[in-house]
Amino acid sequence: MELRQVRYFLALAEECHFGRAAARLHVAQPALSQQIKQLERELGIELFHRSTRHVELTEAGHQLTGYARTLLAEAERARVHMTELATGHAGHVSVGFIGTATYDVLPRVARTVRARLPQITLELRGELLTPQLGEGLVTGAYNLAVFRSGAPAEGVRVTPLRTEPLVAVLPAAHPLAGARRIPLGSLAGEPFVIHPAQPRSAMYDRVLAACGRAGFQPASLVEVGETATLVVLVAAGHGVALVPESVQSLRLDGVTYVPLAETETVDLVLGRRTQRTSPAAEQVASVIEECVQGAADVVPPK
Repeated sequence: MELRQVRYFLALAEECHFGRAAARLHVAQPALSQQIKQLERELGIELFHRSTRHVELTEAGHQLTGYARTLLAEAERARVHMTELATGHAGHVSVGFIGTATYDVLPRVARTVRARLPQITLELRGELLTPQLGEGLVTGAYNLAVFRSGAPAEGVRVTPLRTEPLVAVLPAAHPLAGARRIPLGSLAGEPFVIHPAQPRSAMYDRVLAACGRAGFQPASLVEVGETATLVVLVAAGHGVALVPESVQSLRLDGVTYVPLAETETVDLVLGRRTQRTSPAAEQVASVIEECVQGAADVVPPK
């Protein structure tokens, strides 16, 4: 039973007139009659009582009408859904975020995709490290990943999103907490709360390199995986930290964010596989780029 036959049957069932049904379908009346006869042969049962002046559904025809409407509705649903998939307006997209992009970028992306692309099922994972995200892109665990720049894994291409300065995170009671700007060297001798070295994170290397350029290495390191926990430990007096400026959107009592006198920056990039990227993933990638630009236009609270 072909969909064309189902459409022809349903038109005749609703019109109960070969001429009107043929005109509605924009086909010749003999072609309609031939298709109905073929359908009846395939099903092995008569669907219409015919006379020279009247066409009437048989009991089988009445029973088939419901199935026909359901078949055509499901076919249309399938067509629409395939179109949405092809244009990137439907599908499943998994996105991983580096910890320091979890607080400003991730919420914007979630809100925008929900409002603009409601047929896309979005799976978001935050507070991850760059090595995890790179590996997740290669294995297919993530369609897209927002992480700190570095040598991309094989089969992954990156798009620059933004460059932002590092700022110091100090306990609110720290002697330098009220300063408008501090030289990084003024934190020499302080314990540093930092993202873990194993697996080596982009921020771990960047923070130690910045300290080295300021002429010191931290007296001790307190390693923690999640950015929120890092800020909480600073608030609790376990040390100081360096974070990207956007982390200031994570407002916690007991800490102060202070700009550095030096220009120390980190880059944020969007990664995706070079092959097998779905249209839906490309749509979400465009949203991420837009949301990062929007976040950059907002001045973070000091």
